[in-house]
Amino acid sequence: MNVDAPNKGLDSPATLATTIYERLKGDILLANLEPGRKLQLRFLMEHYEAGQTPLREALNRLATEDLVIGREQRGFFVKPISLEELGELTKTRCWVEGIALRESMANADPAWEEALIVAHHRLDRAPRSLNAERFQSNPEWERLHKAFHAVLISGCQSRPLIGFCEQLADRLGRYRALSSRKAFRVRRVSQEHADIVKAVLDHDGEEAMRLLQRHYEQTAEFVRADLEATDAGDTTLPA
Repeated sequence: MNVDAPNKGLDSPATLATTIYERLKGDILLANLEPGRKLQLRFLMEHYEAGQTPLREALNRLATEDLVIGREQRGFFVKPISLEELGELTKTRCWVEGIALRESMANADPAWEEALIVAHHRLDRAPRSLNAERFQSNPEWERLHKAFHAVLISGCQSRPLIGFCEQLADRLGRYRALSSRKAFRVRRVSQEHADIVKAVLDHDGEEAMRLLQRHYEQTAEFVRADLEATDAGDTTLPA
């Protein structure tokens, strides 16, 4: 195998590296590559049909995003999960997205409100699960869910703040992926989204921020209960 040969159909090494990065990140966030797993280069080369160079670039990029850990002489691992990190990330996301939502509402105009209504409508129409009998994550719902939350804070007029919010959402996303099956039947997520939109359109900033914070805290509660029940909250790297 030519370990650095680009895949056919990709235009450039930069395009290849970005594609591999996005695929690898997606598998980590969806917990297809489970927390604590060693990312063996040979497996990655075969699974993603890519050479060492774009894979190493992708792994190093994911390490800067705190999704992957590199250990000298030992390679790369998916970052383990922990109840402590879950709590810290949730608390921080509540803080920063609360600020971003408040600023977005202060800067609100008809175009932003219309974009929010459209994003919520599209999300509300998408099924959460592809299977009515058992939970099967719907990629389209995930995409629309991310888009809805992005619109909520898009008017804050701070790209660094939006970027930080996106990083927190990604890091928390893999926790949510581990527990969505249990929350699916007992949680009314669609109603939570509808209540947030109503508070925003009513120009009730305090209520909108409270509902958004509660929305994220409820997610953390489901995840925490699931991790504690399965002893998965103490995932660590092998010695």
